[in-house]
Parts: sequence; structure tokens; C-alpha cells
Amino acid sequence: MLQGSRSWMFANQPAIMSTGVVGGPFEKKGPLTADFDQFYDDLWMGKDTYEQANRVLIEDAVEIALKKSEKKSKDVQFFLAGDLINQITPSSFAARTNAIPYLGLFGACSTSMEGLALAGFLVNSGGANYIMTGASSHNAATEKQFRYPTEYGGQKPPTAQWTVTGAGFALVGNGNSLPHPMPRITSATIGKVMDLGLSDPFNMGGAMAPAAVDTITGHFKDLNRDPSYYDLIISGDLATIGRQTAIEMLKEKGYVLTEEKFKDCGLLIYGDNQKVQSGASGPGCSATVLYGHLLNEMKKGTYKRILVVATGALLSPLTFQQGETIPCIAHAVSIEFI
Repeated sequence: MLQGSRSWMFANQPAIMSTGVVGGPFEKKGPLTADFDQFYDDLWMGKDTYEQANRVLIEDAVEIALKKSEKKSKDVQFFLAGDLINQITPSSFAARTNAIPYLGLFGACSTSMEGLALAGFLVNSGGANYIMTGASSHNAATEKQFRYPTEYGGQKPPTAQWTVTGAGFALVGNGNSLPHPMPRITSATIGKVMDLGLSDPFNMGGAMAPAAVDTITGHFKDLNRDPSYYDLIISGDLATIGRQTAIEMLKEKGYVLTEEKFKDCGLLIYGDNQKVQSGASGPGCSATVLYGHLLNEMKKGTYKRILVVATGALLSPLTFQQGETIPCIAHAVSIEFI
């Protein structure tokens, strides 16, 4: 299964059998509304705290994915999930609800592809028949933890990004016994932690771009591929500044990607009329866009092969206050409709 130095090839082609994608009130106003299964009309979602609301996002997305597949939680061997809140408590508390054996993950905004890569590995090797994996984020809970509570009314620079309120989850199963065609996980490349010395928490895209470039180039080298293999290469949430930086860095390494070939989930989920500075971010960003919009486009025939590169900034409020720079990571998963 190991290909090159840090990539996996999945000969059994684990399949993405079903998905559940939910969003908040702001996401409901965006251009991808048709690709969501459910929306909430307010950020509280019937709970007393935003952190509890984050848990609701996860629980409902998992329930939707299970219902679509006609599976029960008892049929699923493992639950792989993560979020941004302290000690990933929304994911852990959701795991308490669904009672599926649980592996909690933290890769910041890269968590969605960290989970999908591990799900592919486990299913491909026979370690599980079914795995539920995904990621989530909540705008108000994240703002309160990492920056300022929304009620504070703090002004943000143009480089800042808007945390998605949403959750995207997928049921991954053994592809050998499933019908064709289906979205299948064919490979994954695990990222290295990169830190070029940036320390501005309002410029996540710029900080994460080098990690995305390192993983993309590592993927090409390990699998002996170039950009032409894919119909689309899409990052998680580099947004405007990070994506342009990544395109320029890739060009310096000999890989020329057009803006049409190299897109970003953080630039797709919101419309031009939604004021989100540089774009969207959060683990829920790539998770909702992939498990909703991108898979739907694959089923329509728009894309046959895509490479999803989710990026994450591995800082915490404490490390920022202590003057640390921002280490970042990116994980890539290739999905093919075969």
C-alpha cells in the first residue's frame, strides 16, 4: 500500500457510500445550497451554547449519512472525527451519542482529509467494513476561542477568513462488493508540518500555502503523476491569498496550475455578496464542500478524478499568546468516480 515515502495506494478502492452535509444560516445564503442536506436557521440550534450546537451539527450529519446508506450505527466499526473546539469535545460528545468506536482527530482545518485518508487505509487493509468519518466547525464557537466573541464587534483585516458553520460526514465502505460507478478513494498523501515563520492568525491562507504545496508535490513524486492526471485539484481553505501563493510556489517547482484547475473550497462556499474577507475556513469548509458539492459534480460527470488537499493551521490560543509562529499541515486524498 505504501507508495514512495508518504503516500498510500488503495488497490481495493474503498467507496464513499453516502454522505451527510449540514450548514448554518449564513451557509444557507451561499451558492452551494442545493448541495446541502439540511440547514439551521440560527447558530444556537436549540442549545444553550455554541459548543453544544457544534455537536448537533455532527450528530445530524452522521444521522443523515446513515439514513441514506440504510445502515445503523451498530453496522459501523469506527467513527473518525474532529473539530476546532477545546479537546475536540463536540466530536467526542457526538461519539457518546452514536456509540460507534471512536478515534478523535485533530488536524485543524485538515481534519477532513486526515479522517478520509485513515478511513481509506483501514477499509482497504481489511481493518473495517464501514467507517464514518468527517469534520465540523462552528463560526461563533471558533471566534470565541481563537479570536474575539462575535458580540465584541472586532474589525478584521482583508486577509482574515470566515469560519464555516457546518459538518460533512461520509460513510466509507469496502469497494469490492459495491456497484460501479461510485466515488472511490484511490490514494492519499500524508502531510508534513511546515512552518515558514508566519505568526499572524488573521492570515491563515498565507501560513498554510507552503504545507499545501509540499503535500501536492510530494503526491506527484510518490505516485509519478503530474497535474494533468486530475480534472480538479482543490485545497481546503487557502482562500484568496493562500491559493494564489500556492499557485506561484507550485510554478517555481515546475508545476503550472491554472486557477480553473486549482480551486479552493473556501472560495466556493460563499457568494460574492457575502462579506467574508479572503474566504472561508474551518474543518467544516472542505468537509461540506467535498461531501456535498464536489461529489455531486462527480456524479453529474463534471469531474472524474479530483485531488482534495485540506490544509490546517496547528496553532492554539495559548501558542499565539506565547508568541509562537504557526505550524501548518496538509493532507491529500484522491477520489475517482469509477
